[in-house]
Order: sequence, then structure tokens, then C-alpha cells
Amino acid sequence: MEIKGFTYGYDGRDGVYRSDEGMLSQKRLFENGVNWICLSFTVEQDSVFSRDIRFRFGQDVNDRDLMAVIDNAHKNNVKVCLKPILNLGDGIWRARITFPDSDQWGKDQYWDDWFASYESFICYYAKLAEETGCEMFCVGCEMVGTERKEMHWRKLIEDVRKVYKGKISYNTNHGHEYEVKWFDAVDLIGTSAYFPVGIDGKTSVDDMAEKWKSIRDEMKKVHETFGKPVIFMEIGCRSAHGCSSMPWDFEHTELLHDEDEQAAFYESCLKTFFDEEWFAGCFWWDWSSTIYDTEEEAAKDNGFNIHLKKAEQVIRKWYTEN
Repeated sequence: MEIKGFTYGYDGRDGVYRSDEGMLSQKRLFENGVNWICLSFTVEQDSVFSRDIRFRFGQDVNDRDLMAVIDNAHKNNVKVCLKPILNLGDGIWRARITFPDSDQWGKDQYWDDWFASYESFICYYAKLAEETGCEMFCVGCEMVGTERKEMHWRKLIEDVRKVYKGKISYNTNHGHEYEVKWFDAVDLIGTSAYFPVGIDGKTSVDDMAEKWKSIRDEMKKVHETFGKPVIFMEIGCRSAHGCSSMPWDFEHTELLHDEDEQAAFYESCLKTFFDEEWFAGCFWWDWSSTIYDTEEEAAKDNGFNIHLKKAEQVIRKWYTEN
């Protein structure tokens, strides 16, 4: 597995990456043997119906923040995938963004307007990725409602390639891999691999590995269809009981702390995919921009973080011994 990665910084805000706490969090992450990070940050449009993407000065992660993390990663021999993510100010999932395909005159005006704004947003950060030597750039994350607009996406990727020379990925949602007809235009087929493998209380490593095997076979078919390596652009599971049956979950805060289930999710996936030649690797979700630093705090954290939890030992084993 080439990419022994982790996602960093999705919760970041203006100035946090460059703070002492941010730099310490990055140091703790690098100690686990990662050779890649996916630097994920957000910009918003006001609502699911908006056609303009805006930068919130003084709130959003700025260029100096991004450059600080990229420079720190490279100094530690860690490669970087830059991943700008579009969120919605009304709290709706970005996958719901969609517009009518054409009006009565056959014009695609809503889509044309939205893609013009989205392309401006993406190409701005593609230029930054090129200038800072990022080894990969992700052009979109879980934009499911937009994926049918094939020609718009192909044009966007062509324009990104004019300003960025590294590897390009796109991150669809699990189960939608075949819906992205333009996956041949990118270098890596990305998916959010929140597959429910801990079903009916069967949460041992062996139980989950059995579920991963059929997913592995399906992902291999995706690779064969498009002729590109597959990467899990997002994958993870909270340290909460039952979350391997719904790895995407972040809302059920009442669930009991369960490091064993989280660790088994990690172990079973890596055990299944690590040696597959067509599989590029994982960007585990996620490592916070600032992070707790005691075992007592870790025992109270039921989120996706693995620092000072059993899953961190799993990652360190696979990332440093293989």
C-alpha cells in the first residue's frame, strides 16, 4: 500500500494550523508513521440552492495556514494531498446540491453559474497546490448530486491540469463509484469508504474482515472498469459502541466509549487491503487540527480521533512495520 495516510485539519479555522497546539497535533500525527496527509479544509456556499461560493475572512483556513502545514509535512518527509471541501451554510450535506438540467430554452444556466463559481474555487487551490509542491489534489468531495454533469466535470479537470501538474483525485461516496462516468479523467478513484462492516453485533476483526472481502472484490472491479488505482479518500469509525455498523455517524453522542470496536474496524480493513497492488491506500478520517494529549482525555473522546486509543497502535503497527 503506497499511501499510508491520514486526514488532517477538517475542523481547522483561521490561524489554528499555525498555532503551537496545531503544530503539536501535526507532530503527534507524524509519529504514527504516516507518509501522506490529506489536508482537508472547508469553504461554504450559503445554502443548497446557492450558486456562489464565498470565503469567510477571519474564519476560514487561509493560505498561510495551508502553507504552514504543507511545509511542516514536507520537512517531515510526508507527502500532501490538498483537499478543499465545499460545505453548505444551511447545514445540508453537499451531496444534495443539484439544479434543473435545462430550462425551456435548453440552457443549463443554473449549472453553468454554479460550476463557474466552483471551478474558480477549485482552480484557486489547485494553483496553491502546485506552488507549494503538493503531490496530490482532490477536485471534489461527495458531490453526488453534481456527478451526472459529466461535461462540466471533464472541463473542470482539464482546467485544473492547466495549473496543477501532480496527481488528481475525486472523492465520491461509497456505493456511487460506477455513477462517476468521468472517473477515467482523474488519476485515482477516490471514495468515502464508510462501509457498515460491523453488522448484527459481529464486531471482531475476523467478522469485519469477512465483510471487507466482498467490498475488496467490488473495488477491484471498479479499478478494472476505469483502469485507475482506488484510494479510500475517507474512511474511519468513531470510538463508540455500534459505530462499525454506521461508520459515517457523528451524531449519536450518547453511544458508549468503545476503543475495541474502532480498533477492529481499522485492523480488519488494513488486513484485507494492504497488499492489493491496485489499491493505492487510505486517508483515515480524521485527525483534529488541535488534539488532546492525555489518556484521560482520550478515554472521554468518542469521536473519530485515534490518538492515545487502541486504533492508534493498529495504525502505528501497519504504517511502521510494513
